[in-house]
Amino acid sequence: MTKKILVVSGHPKPDSLCEHLADTYAKAASESHSVRLLKLSELEFEPNLAQGYHQQQPLEADLQRFQQAILWAEHVVIVVPIWWGSVPAKFKGLIDRTFLPGFAFQYQQGKTFPNRLLKGKTSRIIMTMDTPPWYYKWFQGAPALKQLDIATLVFSGFKRAKSQMLGPVINAKALQVQNWQAQVERQGRLGR
Repeated sequence: MTKKILVVSGHPKPDSLCEHLADTYAKAASESHSVRLLKLSELEFEPNLAQGYHQQQPLEADLQRFQQAILWAEHVVIVVPIWWGSVPAKFKGLIDRTFLPGFAFQYQQGKTFPNRLLKGKTSRIIMTMDTPPWYYKWFQGAPALKQLDIATLVFSGFKRAKSQMLGPVINAKALQVQNWQAQVERQGRLGR
């Protein structure tokens, strides 16, 4: 079954491993699915949600395009590096500026939990890191994965994400990088 898939490269630097993996996934997925690819390195916007939710901050054209792509997609694939246990500031800014009340969720007076406005979507989160993935998961608690999956996507209505943690990148040999690329390519072909 053909899916509408949005692939997001969440690395602020062009020509990064994350960007390469996002390209790989998108190319493989486009053989059977409708795919859009957005690269954080190409987006221009103010990442700081300066007034929080107290004052509306106009969305730049790239943020509007990102929101439209989220609405269009049935499945969202995020490829992002882990820096200091979390995601890069620009990627966090992308989420802060776009997953807003009225778009991703809507609070209701007298209710503890908001309406989830992005219901029914699925996702895959691919994280690269210099830490061994087992250490990040079991000793550090995978805080960025939990934040992105549970506190952002699930909070907005997505189903729980499938995830892959790839690392350590810092001393990875070419064969290991090729193996990661092959894994991502397989997932793209399957649209998962």
